[in-house]
Amino acid sequence: MPHFTVVPVEDNPPSNYDSLEGINWVDYRDTGQGGYPGHGDTVSSDGHGNHKEDSPFLNTTDSSKRTDYYDKNLALFEEELDIRPKVSSFLSRLVNYTNITQGAKEHEEAENSSAGGRGPNNIPLHSPNMGTLMGVYLPCLQNIFGVILFLRLTWIVGTAGVVQSFLIVLMCCSCTMLTAISMSAIATNGVVPAGGAYFMISRSLGPEFGGAVGLCFYLGTTFAAAMYILGAIEIFLKYLVPQAAIFHAVDIHAGSSAMLNNMRVYGTICLSLMAVVVFVGVKYVNKFASLFLACVIISIVSIYAGAIKSIFHPPDFPICMLGNRTLVRDLFDVCQKMEVKGNETVPSKLWRNFCISENASSAHCDEYFAQNNVTEIQGIPGLASGIIRENMWGDYMEKGQILEKPSLPSVDVHGSMESFGFYVSADIATSFTLLVGIFFPSATGIMAGSNRSGDLRDAQKSIPVGTILAITTTSLVYFSSVVLFGACIEGVVLRDKFGDAVSNNLVVGTLSWPSTWVIVIGSFFSTVGAGLQSLTGAPRLLQAIAKDNIIPFLRVFGHGKANGEPTWALLLTGLIAELGILIASLDMVAPILSMFFLMCYLFVNLACAVQTLLRTPNWRPRFKYYHWALSFLGMSMCLALMFISSWYYAIVAMGIAGMIYKYIEYQGAEKEWGDGIRGLSLSAARYALLRLEAGPPHTKNWRPQLLVLLKLDEDLHVKYPRMLTFASQLKAGKGLTIVGSVIQGNFLDSYGETQASEQAIKNMMEIERVKGFCQVVVASKVREGISHLIQSCGLGGMKHNTVVMGWPYGWRQSEDPRAWKTFINTVRCTTAAHLALMVPKNVSFYPSNHERFTDGHIDVWWIVHDGGMLMLLPFLLKQHKVWRKCKMRIFTVAQMDDNSIQMKKDLATFLYQLRLEAEVEVVEMHDSDISAYTYERTLMMEQRSQMLRQMRLSSAERNREAQLVKDRHSLVRMGSLYSDEEEESIDVVPEKIQMTWTKEKLDAERRTRNNAPETFRELISIKPDQSNVRRMHTAVKLNEVIVNRSHDARLVLLNMPGPPRNPEGDENYMEFLEVLTEGLERVLLVRGGGREVITIYS
Repeated sequence: MPHFTVVPVEDNPPSNYDSLEGINWVDYRDTGQGGYPGHGDTVSSDGHGNHKEDSPFLNTTDSSKRTDYYDKNLALFEEELDIRPKVSSFLSRLVNYTNITQGAKEHEEAENSSAGGRGPNNIPLHSPNMGTLMGVYLPCLQNIFGVILFLRLTWIVGTAGVVQSFLIVLMCCSCTMLTAISMSAIATNGVVPAGGAYFMISRSLGPEFGGAVGLCFYLGTTFAAAMYILGAIEIFLKYLVPQAAIFHAVDIHAGSSAMLNNMRVYGTICLSLMAVVVFVGVKYVNKFASLFLACVIISIVSIYAGAIKSIFHPPDFPICMLGNRTLVRDLFDVCQKMEVKGNETVPSKLWRNFCISENASSAHCDEYFAQNNVTEIQGIPGLASGIIRENMWGDYMEKGQILEKPSLPSVDVHGSMESFGFYVSADIATSFTLLVGIFFPSATGIMAGSNRSGDLRDAQKSIPVGTILAITTTSLVYFSSVVLFGACIEGVVLRDKFGDAVSNNLVVGTLSWPSTWVIVIGSFFSTVGAGLQSLTGAPRLLQAIAKDNIIPFLRVFGHGKANGEPTWALLLTGLIAELGILIASLDMVAPILSMFFLMCYLFVNLACAVQTLLRTPNWRPRFKYYHWALSFLGMSMCLALMFISSWYYAIVAMGIAGMIYKYIEYQGAEKEWGDGIRGLSLSAARYALLRLEAGPPHTKNWRPQLLVLLKLDEDLHVKYPRMLTFASQLKAGKGLTIVGSVIQGNFLDSYGETQASEQAIKNMMEIERVKGFCQVVVASKVREGISHLIQSCGLGGMKHNTVVMGWPYGWRQSEDPRAWKTFINTVRCTTAAHLALMVPKNVSFYPSNHERFTDGHIDVWWIVHDGGMLMLLPFLLKQHKVWRKCKMRIFTVAQMDDNSIQMKKDLATFLYQLRLEAEVEVVEMHDSDISAYTYERTLMMEQRSQMLRQMRLSSAERNREAQLVKDRHSLVRMGSLYSDEEEESIDVVPEKIQMTWTKEKLDAERRTRNNAPETFRELISIKPDQSNVRRMHTAVKLNEVIVNRSHDARLVLLNMPGPPRNPEGDENYMEFLEVLTEGLERVLLVRGGGREVITIYS
């Protein structure tokens, strides 16, 4: 126990700090709604890097008092007290924290308060005060003990034998005990709001698993209601009021179908009545819960009392045996072939059942009846009889097989089929796996305590203790019951499912004391009560899932009556339960709900194991007696029991859960619950990244991992969304895509704009179906920001290897050289980083994802080899439906001294080895004289450059002599990537510059004005540089050839020449690129990263 020392500090008289802090309440409950709309991402900045984030658990609404008082001892923290409260205030709010259950209790209080004329908002909140016994132990007992114990356990013991029955109980109870240990760890890891297993799993494993398992748990609870109702109707029609049957068997062989129809009719009526009771008010269900629990306990005590009494005085339940076959007792009166009436011996009713004539001498009797004797044995020999030796091993039967006692003498002859109905026979084929599926529901119900966590005084102590004690108690009862039934009851009676051999008495009732009716009535009320509890809990579970808003089509079930009663959910629950009732067989419904409960328990164990192995910082359960190995063992047992009991039901249940999982993954709402699967993904990602660190990928595995540089407009909208369209078509959902953008300014001032920009880009990525990440950086200069992105994006081995950026449109019209300098600087950065570069020109004309090219070509102009990017890109594009129908053509350029025919053959062979289908063409470019057009084009380019340089110089002079200069640095400019308005100089110009005119300055100004005509004459007399003329000649000639051959191509891919080593020629480089791509609609300029990206080897 930690020790705290409180040291008093003298100060001013105490004030009401809590109200001054602005802390109104603390609430850890995660309703799954994500708070109010927009709650998740509201972050603002105060301009100094202090982001006022919405606190996850503190409500700071009282802002008017917030600045009135600051504690002198906390002056260092006074500016943050609104978002970081004092420890004293925080602890005082935690002490007053209450967690009222979201279940039946509020609905009852709501109804009561409404009846008393008070609104629901005026409900007094009572602090939870239930202890371990009343809050967990007894509810778990009531939920675990159920219909199977009274109606089927004797039959299971008789069919499987004591040893195998013991094994069945051990398997099922071990599974639930291991699950309870895992559940206790999860339930004690913080406050669990009322929501039980669904809340625990969804918050531990995430919304996908939570929704899938929550619905499985809901379906299990709903089918449990159907099973309990079928059990109650079976008791009612078989043992309480057999005369109430509507359908009667036409003959002895049609008895089972008539019984099933009766079950369907009465089951539907009972379900309707129960649904009405739940709809009218759950308070009636809650009030009778203790009565139902008392019925269960009294019934179990009467079994033990009867077993003890049978040692001294066994109850008298004689069984009539014909040979070694068991007879249906209520079809005759005396267990004799002949009976004495007066002084005359006459055939008995039993004789008349098997013989045609009543005359004993001339009667034609059933052959088996004629050759075997009738004997009477005791159905309940008692605990001291030693009958357990006969019941130790199993006797599995086929459907229709007659119950026999092997130790009795019998003449083995085949009787007539007409006499079959007089024997007790098996109604279904039995096996060990079937019995496991039928028994498992009697071990469920362990979640009752966690479902009531909101009502518990100390849930973290009560849930583990109460649940484990309840499972221990019920397990001991089941184990002892298996032994007692095997030691007290005759084997043929145990295998008699409906008690036909003991005059239609409930088999377990024949052992009870003081009367059979104690068990019959007690079990009837307990099954009715359990059915009501299931019908009460299932709609609330569905409502909780619907309110979490993770499964869109379930939203309607989140609504209900004014007091919160889940009306629509109750209606759906009733309809699903009706499906179970229409099955009408308890033995067929039980395995179905076993599947759903086992699925739920499997994921509880998985949740505990994942959290334990991940060692997440928040995983600190108070319950210490858990281990990941126990959770994995429990998970394995759940999976094994699913396939043992019914492999086809298991596959169906897992299929349903899988479909729900995928539906939530693709259609459901995004939730961040800090779940274990997120942590598991993080661990897997870390492991994979460390593996990728080993080295660069092999050429066979190389694919473009994109960094897409986007431009935003003034309203923070993506200016060219087709850049993202192109990226999605190229990637088709594979590999890495990072979308980056740069905001010019100061990070401390621009945090809000950064968040808004990221959200805008993410929205556009979602529209364009780009799977990837977004990163926005703030930098004082755009080119620096781009450089930072190129250097730092990605993590470990998951880094980009290709940069995609747009063309700087309008660079010719701009007087500002930075319009194209940023572009060229980015080209140089990618080259220095050994990254590939793609520049889609005229990107607005690129096709959208909804267009389809039914024909056309993708033309590749392979001029220089830089790693094979040009070959790979068309192949990747053709994987997408937009480009799939396009054909690939590869053009290469041959000089005068090249053998073009041999080049074509070699290129075709190369493509064949690359497994690429493409047409091959070799274009011959003859040496020709430089045309006048080329010379004139080069001259115009250099004149333009010189003129712009002069204009910039004169502009600089004017700026220096201006009286007022606007300080551009004071603005946060959303500059584009390629036309930023950054300052070349980092010196901040003061707002006012005082200029003093001197004689020297006046003379300089006059000289500058007189030199203007000379500058103009220089422009006219300029001669172009020969290297520029050569480059322009290449650009013009290549452009002529490309336009001639590829003017109608859907896309032209072209080698992008590198920028000049001398920065003086940057502007000319832009002109060369413009000339090279002139007249083409869609061009993709490609520059390799300096490594091979495609190989001929396998």
